[in-house]
Amino acid sequence: MKAIWNGEVIAESNDTVTVEGNHYFPHDTIKKEYYQASSTKSNCPWKGMASYYTITVNGSENTDAAWYYPETKELAKGIKNHVAFWKGVKIKD
Repeated sequence: MKAIWNGEVIAESNDTVTVEGNHYFPHDTIKKEYYQASSTKSNCPWKGMASYYTITVNGSENTDAAWYYPETKELAKGIKNHVAFWKGVKIKD
């Protein structure tokens, strides 16, 4: 699977985990040069506290377009340290 935004592949993995329709990519498969940590946090009742990344590609910024769970609740342990996307990031196989 590939995560693509603004014409660039920003993550690629053969080992994504799908939860609630979102592909979660292992953290070590994202292309870190495109990611900047965000101070945004959100809480999911069954997954835990999410942290976000802002993605910057070719001079364009997509604020909080990727999220991950550094620590998860027991039911979501399969996506710990995996990254998922929204806000126009396309997922293709």
